[in-house]
Amino acid sequence: MDTQETIREIKKQFRLFMNGVVSQSMREKGLDYKLNFGIEVPRIKEIAAKFEKNHEVAQTLWKENIRECKIMAGLLQPVETFYPDIADIWVEDMRYPEMAELTVMNLFQYLPYASEKTFEWMAREEEYFQLCGYMLMARLLMNGGRLNERAENEFLDQALTAIVDSSALVRRSACTSLAKYAWQTKENAHKLAKILKTFDGSAYMEVLALKEDVKFAAE
Repeated sequence: MDTQETIREIKKQFRLFMNGVVSQSMREKGLDYKLNFGIEVPRIKEIAAKFEKNHEVAQTLWKENIRECKIMAGLLQPVETFYPDIADIWVEDMRYPEMAELTVMNLFQYLPYASEKTFEWMAREEEYFQLCGYMLMARLLMNGGRLNERAENEFLDQALTAIVDSSALVRRSACTSLAKYAWQTKENAHKLAKILKTFDGSAYMEVLALKEDVKFAAE
């Protein structure tokens, strides 16, 4: 099948599993896509498994303002042809946290330049670049990634600033990445616990939860 035939077949699969109730619920919660089939993520992954990874198909799917097409794009995009400038374009196009989370999980974490993009995106001013940066950092730490001293200091500086000065979305993501860092080693947990003492006056629930998480990690 050529690209357009594959796209038509994918959309045909989507129509078979569309869920109007879920779609309406998402729309009411602010997910205002041109089209939303309301399909659960595990089902989208099942559909994706029927197709070969293909750069042209994935790029075409991503350009559609359709929730399931964008999720599918991250599942069908080959890593080797997903260049850094394309990654930036995708992040620029993101509007909802779900898409950031799923794209980081399904594609970004496997990129050979993931660690470089993590720091680049965390330092950006735009909300979704920061969000993807911290989500990606959390994934890399979960996968056993280790930071050298310079990278560790840069990460802590960026993340600790984010939990004070950023939006709620970025703040939650930064806190998650800090928690993953703390759970890597007791040394990390003790270091972060000491730093977080300066945040005793914070009223943010995410920061309070992070402090408790770090406390357990340090014990």
